[in-house]
Amino acid sequence: MSTHHFTHAGPSRRRRGSGLATACTAAAAAVALLLSACGDGRGGGGEGAVDAEFNQGETEIVNPSDQTGGTLRYAISSDFDSPDPGNTYYAFSWNFTRYYARTLLTYTEAPGEGGTELQPDLAEGMPQGNEDSTEWTVELKPGLKYEDGSEITAEDVKYAIARSNFGDQALPNGPKYFQELLADSDDYEGPYADEADPLAGFDGIETPDDHTLVFHLNTSFSEFPYVLVQPQTAPVPAEADRGEQYQSHVMSSGPYKFDGDYRPGVSLNLVRNDQWDAATDPTRKALPDRIEVQLGVDQNEIDQRLVNGEVDVDLAGAGVGPAMKGTLITDDNQRHSVDNPQTNTLRYVNINTVIEPLDDPACREAVMFAADRDALQRAWGGDTGGDIATQLMPAALPGADPSIDLYPSQDNKGDLDKAREKLEECGEPDGFSTAIGARADRPTDVSTAEALQQALARVGIDVEIKQYPSDSYTNTQAGSPDFVHENDLGLTVYGWAPDWPSGYGFMSKVLDGDAIQDAGNTNISELDDSRINDWFDEVVTVDDQEERASIYTRIDERAMQQAVIVPAVFERTVLYRPPHLTNVYYHAGYSMYDYMALGTTRE
Repeated sequence: MSTHHFTHAGPSRRRRGSGLATACTAAAAAVALLLSACGDGRGGGGEGAVDAEFNQGETEIVNPSDQTGGTLRYAISSDFDSPDPGNTYYAFSWNFTRYYARTLLTYTEAPGEGGTELQPDLAEGMPQGNEDSTEWTVELKPGLKYEDGSEITAEDVKYAIARSNFGDQALPNGPKYFQELLADSDDYEGPYADEADPLAGFDGIETPDDHTLVFHLNTSFSEFPYVLVQPQTAPVPAEADRGEQYQSHVMSSGPYKFDGDYRPGVSLNLVRNDQWDAATDPTRKALPDRIEVQLGVDQNEIDQRLVNGEVDVDLAGAGVGPAMKGTLITDDNQRHSVDNPQTNTLRYVNINTVIEPLDDPACREAVMFAADRDALQRAWGGDTGGDIATQLMPAALPGADPSIDLYPSQDNKGDLDKAREKLEECGEPDGFSTAIGARADRPTDVSTAEALQQALARVGIDVEIKQYPSDSYTNTQAGSPDFVHENDLGLTVYGWAPDWPSGYGFMSKVLDGDAIQDAGNTNISELDDSRINDWFDEVVTVDDQEERASIYTRIDERAMQQAVIVPAVFERTVLYRPPHLTNVYYHAGYSMYDYMALGTTRE
């Protein structure tokens, strides 16, 4: 899952016989994700005493309460990639859209790793797979309704998947797992090609009645239930769809609905949806009466307003900025109001494999050896900002191997002699010039770019920093191969969290050659390694989890050998919890606090 994304993406550039062709969008960059929440008595305006400790929210619910009412106030320095659940890939969006968009499955409400377990949402029960995991059947709960009182049907879910995955006008922001996996759908041109019968020819999903969906896959895929957590499975009635403009007012299937229209760059407000039936929904507490989101607020202002009690949650979920981070961690009067969890998010820098001279592996290895990991960690706030990463997969994922360290150096400062050897090897003994892209409204991204710029300068690699806005970065700039090539973005600062907790859910969209696409591209390195591609094709057919984990380890090590990603840190966020915020805990499924659990003791 990206930390954020996006435009109309064309078809995937490559497609192999297995049918696993990607058109992913978004992300990455990561992917940023965490938020801020939770309460204590000595910060955030001094309201309400809460007995809490530093980092308690990583493993426990802080300030538990069933109190309803009040307004929950979010702010973010950028904007949504889109509040349309079918057109988003930022992790915070996946979390937030659950207020008004229910999906087939969802994660359980639990702190820590318990939050990666699946449970039904719209579905009556868990999907039933056939013997070889090529067919999955899902039954919907009876009595589900939209905000206007109309019934939610299986065909509405099928239509939602169609609009986000198929045709030249498919929504650009988000992964295209369904496009890759569904059988008998290669010739389907999407719902906008035939207004009279938008689902004609879409045979990969069968809807024998109003409450049943049967997914027919082109390959065995044992992890398919995780795909059904995606916001793309939130139902959309065909008559309400307006393409990308649907984001202005999404038809709610959840406990809240839009109050007026979404105003890009300004605001999005939600009020209660009286057609939502809590008896059908085990995961949404729906405690606040109203939810308000302010968009485009300076990060330093958000941080100050959090501490002052004027904002409840930083929507981006990336934690407070560098200035406030140091203050909160060192202030004994504030520290107990802070969580500092290690997320499943990798912060890193892509190395493009197409732009010269980085198309030569030795030049990419020179970057890897010259990188100062200590400085990269300090760019993220030192130990409280993240743990130094030498491999790609976060430790919580099966197959993660922290012993992978192909570019070691004393004190993690970089091996300049090895870097110079590699520059000689690739024919650039005096170094070379390139550019590095970063999101302008994310101070840590910019600091990362500056740290790498300074490290590479030591061996004659001259790097120009180019900054772009978050809401377009992962689609229009870093996510557009043409833009990357035209602007010599040999390096790009990014971040990534798992789409689901496995090596496939984490790595396929950033390393598989089939993930390369013309817009919303998340394989920004444009790695197209036949061995890695084949392993991704193989692993989805394997039922044994340990065997899958061993394949993921090989993919991780091979990618590091190809020198396409400079890992910086496995992120730790510094999250502030205002004292009036209730039910705050870190949710491993979204690598941030669980937005659906939050309430407020304020009026």
